[in-house]
Amino acid sequence: MSLQSVQADLAARAPDLTVEVTENSTATVDLAAAVHGVEPGQIAKTLCIRIRDEVVLLVTRGDARLDNHKAKAAFGGRPRMLGAEDVEQLTSHKVGGVCPFGLPAALPIFLDSSLRIYDVVIPAGGDTHASVRLDLPRLAALCGDKWVDACTPPA
Repeated sequence: MSLQSVQADLAARAPDLTVEVTENSTATVDLAAAVHGVEPGQIAKTLCIRIRDEVVLLVTRGDARLDNHKAKAAFGGRPRMLGAEDVEQLTSHKVGGVCPFGLPAALPIFLDSSLRIYDVVIPAGGDTHASVRLDLPRLAALCGDKWVDACTPPA
């Protein structure tokens, strides 16, 4: 159902975008980068984190790591990653296909500033074999254009 919810969401809000379903898995950053022929940083991974009593989605570059100090400053509290069951319940997407599209209920979505070096990014598409290729301004527009500095890219 998750792939279909992403397809329906994008059909309504961005009908020009296509969810690409691949034969090979895109469930990890490295697998997705290989399938799409891009560097790992261009894969836009979506993290589901809890800050105090609020759950937010954070879309960051694939090779960045959540930085507790930066995230605490950005969100005003210590971030805690949610477990796979909670992620699926809140997003309808299984880990490996989590994205900011096709959500069953609105969640705050933030984009990490580490993504800004890329013109085109590829988030998951609601399934471990699905992705969406789009330019960064379009992703920002679809996600509410809220930016934070919460992750550290590789050195």
